[in-house]
Amino acid sequence: MTSDNTMERWGAGVIPYAEMGYWQPDYQPKDTDLLAAFRITPQAGVPPEEAGAAVAGESSTATWTVVWTDRLTAYDRYQGKCFRVDPVPGKNGEYIAYVAYDIDLFEEGSIANLTSSIIGNVFGFKALKALRLEDMRIPPHYTKTFQGPAHGTVMEREYLNKYGRPLLGATVKPKLGLSARNYGRVVYEALRGGLDFTKDDENINSQPFMRWRDRFLFCMEAVNRAQAETAEIKGHYMNVTSATMEDMYERAEFARDLGSVIVMIDLTIGYTAIQSMAKWARRNGMLLHLHRAGHSTYTRQKSHGVSFRVIAKWMRLAGVDHIHAGTVVGKLEGDPNSVAGFYDTLRLDQVPADPVKGLYFDQDWISMPGVMPVASGGIHAGQMHQLLHYLGEDVVLQFGGGTIGHPMGIAAGATANRVALEAMIKARNEGRDYLAEGEDILRAAARRSRELDVALATWGDVTFTYESTDTPDVVETPTSV
Repeated sequence: MTSDNTMERWGAGVIPYAEMGYWQPDYQPKDTDLLAAFRITPQAGVPPEEAGAAVAGESSTATWTVVWTDRLTAYDRYQGKCFRVDPVPGKNGEYIAYVAYDIDLFEEGSIANLTSSIIGNVFGFKALKALRLEDMRIPPHYTKTFQGPAHGTVMEREYLNKYGRPLLGATVKPKLGLSARNYGRVVYEALRGGLDFTKDDENINSQPFMRWRDRFLFCMEAVNRAQAETAEIKGHYMNVTSATMEDMYERAEFARDLGSVIVMIDLTIGYTAIQSMAKWARRNGMLLHLHRAGHSTYTRQKSHGVSFRVIAKWMRLAGVDHIHAGTVVGKLEGDPNSVAGFYDTLRLDQVPADPVKGLYFDQDWISMPGVMPVASGGIHAGQMHQLLHYLGEDVVLQFGGGTIGHPMGIAAGATANRVALEAMIKARNEGRDYLAEGEDILRAAARRSRELDVALATWGDVTFTYESTDTPDVVETPTSV
């Protein structure tokens, strides 16, 4: 705060946020500051600097009028500081506001406290037509206060003894309505056919048609039979999501006692519950899968809400081993650049700022284990070359309908996916241009696999490509902080 504004800061009444010190264009962020990039759309007549200052103020110490109790604090330290506002090219009326927060504003190791500050109140502020949290820089000093993933990608592969390729999975379909025994049959057929995992979906918990305990018993029977037949470690994501933490712990402990290697939770259980389950998973040697149920209610709109890249950072801090993170191809939204940014955020130790990928800040995870991204939603064996190209090796590829909808049966669908993947990995290891030659590689493999041949004939032309006026979820500004 500059000295010539000091008296104005302490004048009684309503003072613009910028004049109260929340707009500081000369501020140089400290290495320990948390940084946030907000996309702001001010109301008519509100200068962008004032709007940025309002965001900084309302997400830190400010209220609508001067309060004398500020004199009892080091208010200049605890203020959020908007230090830069850039217009978004091609988006009239939209700006990117950069805000710095002192690390002492946040409780150590608490996603709930972090989010209560950054997104707790400001998104309903009348001075803004819209507000979106695009990205955050979490400094190493704060990162070190979190557990991080219960195990991480390296330890997961060591648990499973699976290396050199993506992992394969499938969501049981239909996800609602099956009896426990029939549900277990789907798990067995898919795993014996060549998949590594099967999974519950986000909304299968403990409904009248199938209580959780019965499902767990039949699914683990299926897992054990498939392991015995294939000599491979297999798993089923037991969804322990429930109404209370006590119920979730009970279900997770039962899955552990049955010999499961993994349990699953939904994003909808909340940040505190997610961190509690991550600590439980680490103590009990269980992989923790997170379904991002509900995220699109606030991540999909490009001018208001929270970008998924921010959710990815929060969930890496919270400590999950898996999270659904987009596919590029398939039935769900996601352009190649933004999805690449999500995957980098989850997997890399050091993530450089890259406007093309929607990354505003350098992010140093200082050896925090990576999260295994999960790709699911309308993918099939005919896209294997694209999936490997866009998503890389450390990923779980989940084919629900692309396994269970196979005309020859569930096991055949699993086999088709496994043959397609191994053919593509072999071509990559031979130095071939597997993306350009992908269809030829798949056709050649299909000549030796009836299961893959039928899969390609059934789904080979399915793309889920729609014309859209949505803008990509990437940074339009040419510079980053």
